[in-house]
Amino acid sequence: MTFLRFHRPRHRALAAAGALAALALALSACSGAGASPSGEEGGDTTLSFIPKNLNNPYITLELSGAKAAAEELGFTYAEAAPLDAGADSQIPFIQTEVQNGTNIIAVSPNDPDAVCPALEDARNGGAKIITFDSDSAKECRDLFINQVAVKDVAKGQLEQLYDQIGGTGDIAILSATAAAPNQNAWIEAMKAEIASNPDYEWNLVATVYGDDDDTKSFQEAQGLLQSYPDLKGIISPTTVGIAATARYLSTSEYKGKVALVGLGLPGQMKEYLTDGTVKEFALWDPSEVGYLTAYAGKALLDGTITGAEGDTFEAGKLGTYTVGADGLVLVGELLKFNAENIDQYDYITF
Repeated sequence: MTFLRFHRPRHRALAAAGALAALALALSACSGAGASPSGEEGGDTTLSFIPKNLNNPYITLELSGAKAAAEELGFTYAEAAPLDAGADSQIPFIQTEVQNGTNIIAVSPNDPDAVCPALEDARNGGAKIITFDSDSAKECRDLFINQVAVKDVAKGQLEQLYDQIGGTGDIAILSATAAAPNQNAWIEAMKAEIASNPDYEWNLVATVYGDDDDTKSFQEAQGLLQSYPDLKGIISPTTVGIAATARYLSTSEYKGKVALVGLGLPGQMKEYLTDGTVKEFALWDPSEVGYLTAYAGKALLDGTITGAEGDTFEAGKLGTYTVGADGLVLVGELLKFNAENIDQYDYITF
């Protein structure tokens, strides 16, 4: 199944979304209602994942966990997403799942508000709505499966940067898209921690956006060093961004001079640890995000939980989880990688 990439002004989003919904539904029908692009089959309960975009190694890992859980649960599994991470590009795919009568819809929103009308339509139609990795406005979903506590993700990256460059000098952030809820939450938490921690006297000179696109992220990294040649460190809280930045630094005059930290996949970043471009980075196991999301969907559908604070449910091999305030469920803790321990995490690969 192939999805076309569309570019359109935001004021035409509603009309365009309707046309795209028809296209998405027609494309879905080509392989059977509820079928994934890979032709997955399963039981009577239907589970569909709509990530931010496709062709992203991190997302591939997340979806591998979702598929594994769906197989364990006997669900019919499907996945679909746009090729880019535009704010409204997921809307037609959500609308298609509504028309298909999908039981559980899991979405990683590119924009917290743009997807809300479509998600509300899905809930009104009886679907259970879970956001994962990136949240919508809380009133638009039943649960949010987040990887790690926001403050812990922010503090972990800052600590790794401080260990390398100390607490002074110019630094920059290379993020994904400007509207990405998870990226913005981490960035705001980092800014708050820098402002409140007396050890951090950095000058944050710029925040740039690579749109989770490898080429653009590489170009943004290059532009940062051209604009700020005295930059001491870059934080890139996106797996696409940190890998592209590391690739640029590895063949530039800044290798070993500019510290790079952020969120990266061990399989992608290992070579940059080995050649000295990067000393440390962090992440979690993305497959566990998808896996837990599927099991949370089952608990919602069964009525085991409603999304209320204090609800508990079983999540297969991951064990028992408790719902926190505002329907938040945390997968686990931040993992920190370096040259000494990287070989222990070969399983986090794609």
